[in-house]
Amino acid sequence: MAEDNKDEMFEEQELQAADPADNAGLEAELEALRAERDEMRDRFMRALADAENARKRGDRDRREAEQYGGSKLARDMLPVYDSLSRALAAVTDEQRERNKSLLEGIDLTMKELLKVFSKHGIVLISPKVGESFDPQHHEAMFEAPVPGTKAGEIIQVMTDGFQLHDRLLRPAQVGVSSTPG
Repeated sequence: MAEDNKDEMFEEQELQAADPADNAGLEAELEALRAERDEMRDRFMRALADAENARKRGDRDRREAEQYGGSKLARDMLPVYDSLSRALAAVTDEQRERNKSLLEGIDLTMKELLKVFSKHGIVLISPKVGESFDPQHHEAMFEAPVPGTKAGEIIQVMTDGFQLHDRLLRPAQVGVSSTPG
């Protein structure tokens, strides 16, 4: 900015020293050059801002790709969790005694899968019966009046939900009470 002022002072001194008849032509030329300089400065500042915005956009896109790039694979793995969970839930006490080591293996596989999920930012959403329905994390599969419950209370959990960092992969599927308060 100080350099611009020096240039303008120098130009003014040249104008004063020049022949008054030439001043009109020089002043017009000087104004045209100043306008061109201002336009170039404006273009430069806009290009600088565009470059900075592109850098920020690239950084944001890179971070999102790192965090959420595996979301399709994660979604594809959820049925594996569901199958293991249903297998463990379907076992009777008699079967549990007869197939103890097999069930321990399934249980360890389930724990390892949850550990891998956690390592990659996948969080289990496991609502409990009696909790309040949360539309941000739950999907109501049905509503039914159930005595002894309040409206909006979870009465059954069909499947657990999952979240990848702060994004919902799949809501927990639940049944909700419609009993009037």
